[in-house]
Amino acid sequence: MMVASAVANSEEVFTPRQQQVLTAALDLLVEQGDRLTMTSVARRASCSKETLYKWFGDRDGLLTATVQWQAAKVKAPQVDRWRLDAASLRQSIEQFARDLLGTIVGDVSVTLNRLAIGHAGAEKHGLGAIVLENGPLAIRKRLKPVLEAGREARLLRFDSSEEAYRSFFGLVVRDAQIRLLLGETFTPAEAEIARDAARATEQFLAIYAVHQAA
Repeated sequence: MMVASAVANSEEVFTPRQQQVLTAALDLLVEQGDRLTMTSVARRASCSKETLYKWFGDRDGLLTATVQWQAAKVKAPQVDRWRLDAASLRQSIEQFARDLLGTIVGDVSVTLNRLAIGHAGAEKHGLGAIVLENGPLAIRKRLKPVLEAGREARLLRFDSSEEAYRSFFGLVVRDAQIRLLLGETFTPAEAEIARDAARATEQFLAIYAVHQAA
């Protein structure tokens, strides 16, 4: 029995053509920020505004789908709940850490988060709520079932999967996100991301893993 993702796979939700449109919208968000319009997306993606409205409803609907598409880069680990062992659990957690860190430090995520912070608590298209609900909150739902499966298999020990995930997030992201949001420019290489993900996984397991006696 597999641990299913709590969030539908965006590659299954969106058609290949819709994925092209959402990629174009992400590119425009990086270039234009809050000036993004349905017209500019239609022009960049070579489609009609009517098609955009049909697919996504309105600008908020397009922004929601765009955030979902970006968040889809952090894949939900798939593990066998009945054959879960320490090695496969570690592999799943480390892969998630690589996806999470690689996505968060990218230009698109930094742009989305900056815009969302500017809109938080304001009546500006609700972008803050859109990013929160379809970004961080959706992503955490993809790992928590794996953590809970690890607890059921007596490989992990914690009282709350929410608290365990927050610890995991802090170990993976550290201060990278806030430094980028405040304007520091750095682009870690894949090898550096992989190294940091492995370190964070090791630290997480040092806190929460159940260590069996020899």
